[in-house]
Amino acid sequence: MPRKRRNYTREFKVEAVRLVTEEGYSLREAAESLGVSENALRTWRKQLVDEADAAFPGKGKVSSRDEQVRRLQEENRRLRMERDILKKATAFFASEPN
Repeated sequence: MPRKRRNYTREFKVEAVRLVTEEGYSLREAAESLGVSENALRTWRKQLVDEADAAFPGKGKVSSRDEQVRRLQEENRRLRMERDILKKATAFFASEPN
C-alpha cells in the first residue's frame, strides 16, 4: 500500500524555516522536532530565500512566473495558428486564376 504524501501549510513551512534562521536551531534539530526530513526543510529554506512572498503558493495558486509562461505559451499557440491561416490564404489566392 503506497504511503500518503503529507501536505504542509505555508504557515507551517515558514515557521519551520524561522526555527533554523532566527531561533538558531540546526536543520537536523528542527527537522526531528517537527517530524519532517532535513531535505524538505532545506528545500523550504531555499524557496523562502529565493522567492520570499511568492514561496509556497499552494494548490491552485500559480506563481507570477508560471502564470506569465502559461500566458506566453497560449499567445505563441494563437500566433502560430494565425500564421498558418495566412500561409494557406496566400497560397490559395496565389494559385487562383485571374
